Amino acid sequence: MKQKNFIIFVLFITFTVTAQNKMKKADELINKSDPAWTLVQDWIKSAKNKVEILPADPVAAKDALYKTQVTTSSPMGAVVFMTGGLLIDDGWIRILGSGNAKFNRTLPDWNKGKSFKEFGETPSFMIIADDAIGGFYILNGGGLGKDLGKIYYFSPDNLEYEPLDVTYSEFLQFCFYNDLNKFYDGNRWKEWREDVAKIKGDEVFNFYPFLWTAEGSDINKSSRKVITIDEQYALNMDLRKQLGFDN
Repeated sequence: MKQKNFIIFVLFITFTVTAQNKMKKADELINKSDPAWTLVQDWIKSAKNKVEILPADPVAAKDALYKTQVTTSSPMGAVVFMTGGLLIDDGWIRILGSGNAKFNRTLPDWNKGKSFKEFGETPSFMIIADDAIGGFYILNGGGLGKDLGKIYYFSPDNLEYEPLDVTYSEFLQFCFYNDLNKFYDGNRWKEWREDVAKIKGDEVFNFYPFLWTAEGSDINKSSRKVITIDEQYALNMDLRKQLGFDN
């Protein structure tokens, strides 16, 4: 893809520079002559999967863009500035933007304390999206491997960071066009669509037995309850430590 190298440059050179220098104001990051939102909108219009664009609050959008320090000439900056978030497949995948009552998290605020301590620092990774079963899509800033700018999926059925070998732009297209039933084969129960449509963007389904256990291999037989995404993320990280993944 022709934008591939450009997107990687924008994301990670920008992160590195702003970590060492004064953060750019939001107005400096708004590209009115060549906004990537036009491109993202075209992708959404031709999407095979259902995409819901959550409205952005102008004040919150500017704040989120400033904290993220990514220009709106990149798809990530466009999504952060122009949307409160994107819901894919009736909310199964939630792509972080600048927050909305239906999806009460912003990309920069959600990542603070996980991949960086203070805004303007170079993040070792950025969580860009998650799903209704506690999986996380993560942009590699160097903390996950040498493939800077590529997306990993933290899978709840094995607690591993799985490289997807796609950029942020390609991840958006994956969400819009790919067969998600195939990607999530074995991790969708019979009434998943109806159940997922009822939860908020800061909630997920927690399963018992855990999906990564042999006993939890049949998701239709597992019990499930709704918990906050914060609880699920903390649980995932704690389980990785207990099982020796991060030692």
